[in-house]
Amino acid sequence: MPESLALTRLLNHLFGGPVTSLLNAVGVHPKYPDAPITDAFALELLIAALMLAFFLAVRFTLSVEKPRPVQQFAEMVHEFVGGQAEQIIGHGYERFQSFATVVFVFILSCNLIGLIPGVNSPTELETVTLAIAVATFIYYNFYGFKEQGVVGYVKHFAGPVWWLSWLLFPIEVVSHFARIMSLSVRLYANMFAGGLVTLVFFSVIPLGVPVVFLGLHLLVSVIQAFVFMLLVMIYLSVAVSHEAH
Repeated sequence: MPESLALTRLLNHLFGGPVTSLLNAVGVHPKYPDAPITDAFALELLIAALMLAFFLAVRFTLSVEKPRPVQQFAEMVHEFVGGQAEQIIGHGYERFQSFATVVFVFILSCNLIGLIPGVNSPTELETVTLAIAVATFIYYNFYGFKEQGVVGYVKHFAGPVWWLSWLLFPIEVVSHFARIMSLSVRLYANMFAGGLVTLVFFSVIPLGVPVVFLGLHLLVSVIQAFVFMLLVMIYLSVAVSHEAH
């Protein structure tokens, strides 16, 4: 069994047995039955818990007259994401702002946690990025069907020229499913490469030079979270648009 983080060992000690039983019940057999919870999953749970605590703290300390730092930071994030959503999605963007915000903050947190020595970003695993991409795919298609109806949304795949619909429809369907791979691989490849480069230089030169690559890792982390959020908004804008195609 590979060496794991203290948090992972604690979670496996507390919940390893029930988790293994649950996985076996659905036909999944973990490689290490005594430690089915991985470092990546443990870090995702930690980040999710911290995000929930942050949002609750903002909710219960709201103040118009004397906003606290946590509220000011939340307002900055809200305005930033809202500004991007308004430009890309347009009218009615408010409905999707919460999802875009959660995606952005979660991915950014997963990316940045890799700056801690000895900790790998969860987004360096393809399974993690794939799960986020699949959730995004389901979300924007759900609202596409909800906004335009089944017939209207399916017609969206056929294109504006009826006599080319037989050709465009399968191409559009394939391209939509390819978005899952595109979202997943882009995030995974960039974060894996960034983490690997940082690790190599820390191993070779422990002091000085690796700081530069930590800065590069920070930059890549922010850019990749931002790009992922923008793509989510673009896919949503196309899915809920009622314009003729």
